[in-house]
Amino acid sequence: MSERIRVLLVDDHQVVRKGLRTFFSVKEDIEVVAEARNGAEAVERAAACRPDVVLMDLKMPVMDGPTAIEQIHAMLPEVGIVALTSFGDESMASRAIEAGAIGYLLKNADEEVLVAAVRLAAKGRGVFSPGVLEAVVRRADQRSVAEAQLTERERDVLRLVARGLTNRDIAERLSVSPSTVGFHVHNILTKLDAKTRTEAVTTALREGLIDG
Repeated sequence: MSERIRVLLVDDHQVVRKGLRTFFSVKEDIEVVAEARNGAEAVERAAACRPDVVLMDLKMPVMDGPTAIEQIHAMLPEVGIVALTSFGDESMASRAIEAGAIGYLLKNADEEVLVAAVRLAAKGRGVFSPGVLEAVVRRADQRSVAEAQLTERERDVLRLVARGLTNRDIAERLSVSPSTVGFHVHNILTKLDAKTRTEAVTTALREGLIDG
């Protein structure tokens, strides 16, 4: 790491980036070396400037924060990535941490906490807003229980969903009615805490519930 901590700011609001840049400009050991308006730009900027720390917003256009975190972490695992967001969303927090973020702060965090988070992230250590880690652990525990409760028939349906089959196609394969398949799909989404079929499949593949 260089003598000064080199920071990449990622936020789709220019006023936020400007405010953070101004704030860090008076810190002798911190230097903002680049900015990005979305996750895709963040990946490009990170590759180009190789920062020590990335402050990453989560809800952005083009590419969201967790996706960008995952790509940057894979490319530059030594970079400390801190999620900095306005939303205390358990799902988003889980995604960010699973993707590789080592810290998670809300934008209303005290200035001292934000500075400490950057300094700690540069050393590979994380800072989290109160309650975030507890929420992530609670969500993971709930998801594990739900996954264990998937029936064998639901796993069969999920495997076919993963292959891109429609409910009608699945019904024909399993010799049941489309409404029955719809019932199974609804249960799968509920148990995996997924909003879409794609999210359910992604979770199932990641957790080893079905083969890729």
